[in-house]
Amino acid sequence: MLGRLNHVAIAVPNMEEAAAVYRDTLGAKVSEAVPQPDHGVTTVFVELENTKIELLEPLGEDSPILSYLKKNPKGGIHHVCYEVEDIMAARDQMREKGATITGTGEPKIGAHGKPVIFLHPKDFNGTLIELEEV
Repeated sequence: MLGRLNHVAIAVPNMEEAAAVYRDTLGAKVSEAVPQPDHGVTTVFVELENTKIELLEPLGEDSPILSYLKKNPKGGIHHVCYEVEDIMAARDQMREKGATITGTGEPKIGAHGKPVIFLHPKDFNGTLIELEEV
């Protein structure tokens, strides 16, 4: 079911500083910041040859990453994203196997403009997993 690793997401307290580290220190290609109000974050993508790093900064007081940053004030890995061919089939398969889908369980449109769902970390060794349809 799983395809390739699409990205690793890192929650950051300051997007400008984090993007500068990847762009200026590491020499990576860094996208512009894009607000994602449906997800309560602002995103920047760091493009690598074989995958991407997604930097996440809270957007608004209801951002789902605020609690993560309270526990990890300097930031850290928030989730990993894997590609799937059919998001609804992947969701149904995960439910059949007893995995918990966060939120309503219905896909939302993610930062790449494609449907995504999130799998609860309690079922995956403490790791929040995003599945993205490609």
